[in-house]
Amino acid sequence: MSTQEATAPPPGGATPPRRAPVWTQLWFWVVIGIAAGVVVGLAAPSFASDLKFLPDIFIQLIKMITAPVIFCTVIVGIASIGSLATAGGIAVRALAYFLLMTLVALGLGLIVVNIVQPGAGFPPIPPDPETLAEAQADVASGSEGGGALEFIENTLLPDSFVGPFVENEILRVLVLAILVAAATSMLAPALRKRVVGGIDLFAKVIFGMIRLIMFLAPLAAFGGIAYTVGALGGESLGNLLALMLTFWGTCVIFVVVVLGAVCAISGFNVFKLIRMIKDEILIIVGTSSSETVLPRLLAKLESAGASRSTVSMVLPTGYSFNLDGTCIYLTMAALFIAQAGGQDLPWGVQLGLVALMLLTSKGAAGVSGAGLVTLAASLQAFGGEFYTTESIAIGIAIIAGIDRIMSEGRALTNVIGNSVATMVIAGWCGERDDERFQAALNDPSLVRDAIEQETHRGDDEEDDTTSADRTPAAAGAH
Repeated sequence: MSTQEATAPPPGGATPPRRAPVWTQLWFWVVIGIAAGVVVGLAAPSFASDLKFLPDIFIQLIKMITAPVIFCTVIVGIASIGSLATAGGIAVRALAYFLLMTLVALGLGLIVVNIVQPGAGFPPIPPDPETLAEAQADVASGSEGGGALEFIENTLLPDSFVGPFVENEILRVLVLAILVAAATSMLAPALRKRVVGGIDLFAKVIFGMIRLIMFLAPLAAFGGIAYTVGALGGESLGNLLALMLTFWGTCVIFVVVVLGAVCAISGFNVFKLIRMIKDEILIIVGTSSSETVLPRLLAKLESAGASRSTVSMVLPTGYSFNLDGTCIYLTMAALFIAQAGGQDLPWGVQLGLVALMLLTSKGAAGVSGAGLVTLAASLQAFGGEFYTTESIAIGIAIIAGIDRIMSEGRALTNVIGNSVATMVIAGWCGERDDERFQAALNDPSLVRDAIEQETHRGDDEEDDTTSADRTPAAAGAH
């Protein structure tokens, strides 16, 4: 494959650039925002509970550009290959990997929650009416869909060309992008290059917008953490604390043991990869949303050595089909609700619930709170004597109080899992520059600001990038 030229390490005796001071880097100010949020949440909880609008605004701005980013990068990535067979091979391998990881994550959550049993002995205290009303709304939302045909018609396939962009339906945008990319790939080479070049120029503008929006990340982290700490305060969490610790511990096991083994087989270290994407991880800690870092990850993973075609196909698809943290959460939360209600689910019933969640976990958005609705949908679809409408509403209401903290664990695990998937599949398909990747793992500053590097390219280089045969380093560049 082509080498990642634009951000490759300086040749031979060239002197590497000086590192920027720590206070000029985004992650530093995100950390400051998180620390300030903790202090404000503890010192003024009533004021902190009103700061939720900060992360909400940030997430809304990111969601505004997520669909155009995915649309452009998928088209440019697939159409630049010029071979639908090659793109199809990447897609098949990615889906096979996603299915395997989903089964492992669901199974791990099932085993751990049966061993720890965090819901056993839960006091029969009904939740407050407001929380119960919100939970019933989640159940109503979750009950609207069900079954493979319903998923294909109402979630996967678009009903108009512009509708998915208006409603920000990422999975449908992905389907549209693949269709447009396939059609573009069948054009004559000269015309295909012109189309790809035009879409690529639009992508450059979008990535410039992303860089402007990211200046608000520290404020979003401050508001999100302050709201969380102010809402929970020093309340005794009891069984909920056990569920939180069990869930977070299971996520750590999955990342360190399962993903660590996958990374080792692929020839790299999972801890170095986590260090490479630590900026994005810190943003997630503040916002509880993996969607906020999708555009940055598209740029960073390509800059780290994965081919543009692999990154643009695997990463956005993984946001709907490879949600490892969400899968762990679904099995653990479902069995916690059963345990809290005094139910003892037979193993056959539990395995049936896992089989159902193989479907319901797909298409869950990487937005804070989506896991709660997906959980309600899963339990509503499962039904039966173990999960009545009333028990689901009460169970969801109980978990809603700690869902914010659980959401961070889901989002972090999802992003790490999809970053691993992208680099592993790139290596599997021969679409990874291993020399560049190892350099980025050892020195994350090489890819720390791939979006900024893209924004500040020279005019001469931008003229060169209209060729669809190059593989530049920054996502959205080609």
